[in-house]
Amino acid sequence: MRMLPIHQSLHRHSHVMGAEREPVMVSALLAMLVGVGGFSIISAVTALVFWITAIISLRAMAKSDPIMSKVWMRHIKQQAFYAAKTRVWRK
Repeated sequence: MRMLPIHQSLHRHSHVMGAEREPVMVSALLAMLVGVGGFSIISAVTALVFWITAIISLRAMAKSDPIMSKVWMRHIKQQAFYAAKTRVWRK
């Protein structure tokens, strides 16, 4: 049997700044929209505080599970299918 090496880059999760790529990009976009949309110093500071808080929480999520947001989205989509109660035909 021939053994082939599996390189780490082929099965490593794509993280940016220590968190998942998609939530980081969404939080950066929201922060940019709030910061630029308000045209004031207060909106810029609010956007910066939001973005720093989002990065800290997203990094904590990625530390516990590298694909936490995908697992959470799958849980939300399948929630209607797996009700936590018995059906009428179950004895």
